[in-house]
Amino acid sequence: MVTVLAALGAGAPARADTIRAQEWALDALHTEDAWRISRGAGVTVAVLDTGVDAGHPDLRGRVLPGTDLVGFGAGRGDRTWARHGTAMAGIIAGRGHGPGDANGVIGVAPEARILPVRVILEEGDPSREKERGARGGALAEGIRWAADHGASVINLSLGDDSASAHPDPGEDAAVRYALAKGVVLVASAGNGGERGDRASYPAAYPGVIAVTAVDRFGGRAPFSTRRWYATLSAPGVDVVIADPDRRYYEGWGTSAAAAFVSGAAALVRSVNPRLSPAQVRRVLVDTARDTPRGGHSDSLGAGVVDPAAAVARAVHTEPDGPVPAAAPRYFGGGPGAERPAPAHWRPAPAALATGAAGLLLLAAAGVLWRSGRRTTALGTPEGRG
Repeated sequence: MVTVLAALGAGAPARADTIRAQEWALDALHTEDAWRISRGAGVTVAVLDTGVDAGHPDLRGRVLPGTDLVGFGAGRGDRTWARHGTAMAGIIAGRGHGPGDANGVIGVAPEARILPVRVILEEGDPSREKERGARGGALAEGIRWAADHGASVINLSLGDDSASAHPDPGEDAAVRYALAKGVVLVASAGNGGERGDRASYPAAYPGVIAVTAVDRFGGRAPFSTRRWYATLSAPGVDVVIADPDRRYYEGWGTSAAAAFVSGAAALVRSVNPRLSPAQVRRVLVDTARDTPRGGHSDSLGAGVVDPAAAVARAVHTEPDGPVPAAAPRYFGGGPGAERPAPAHWRPAPAALATGAAGLLLLAAAGVLWRSGRRTTALGTPEGRG
């Protein structure tokens, strides 16, 4: 079911103002404490997705000129244009709107810039069949393009966790290329937790920070994929998102979880831009909260990301040498190494009052076929996949 939380327009400010109170994840992640040190200024986060609505009130002034590597499909004003990408950009760098930016969605790193790179189509786009095989290398090309155009962090709220999912040499090479240029890559771990927990790419590529989803109590979201590559977890249930239609929705998905971690990575990079991708990952992992028994689980990685603790640690972290080091090939114990989840993680009491009913499903949003593979955005306003 799709739930509209508020809409912009005449008479809307009072309604839109309630959106901020419903962003429970910001309280749970201690973002106010992180903002005392940094709000992400000077950092560019590339959003490889379905496109981003640069004119959205919550993103005005934050979106840089990007590129479209698909080249066809829905355009501005169409229902199937830029919904998923706009939602992810808002989680990362939304700044609100209205007097004092007091209304609407605010992101983890509200002073970071967004570099939009369109690599997939939305669910329901009438051109999806045309997309099949037409832009098979768009994801790999997009990673390289972002790395060459100033991105410090690349958000990949998408993935292929189909039965035919497998590593793609071009994508793996693109990931290594970006890491060698010092770029941090963050990806959704997958939404296949109730459908076999199949590995998802690009999350499973070495060096990528793969993010699983938790609910407001810190428990694993049932849909969240459990795999050895899980690095961290973040909120992915009842997350408030902005939409090009100027309404706000609630939804779920590891897409949202990845966007929260991308925002945290942007804060870390803002206070210490010389840290290598491996160091940024290490800071985020070492400062995570509710660490599972043994230090890692396939459900939650090293625990729930804590932007405030990560930024405080990053300030005092000495950068590595000039050559960025990639992360270990796998971050967990491998298939079958599941460990008990930590005790419930609870946000501040004020964060529990969302004041809205219903759930907006974030799920498969557009399909990119290449070499028999399918890549989907793991979180979008409608449908489940």
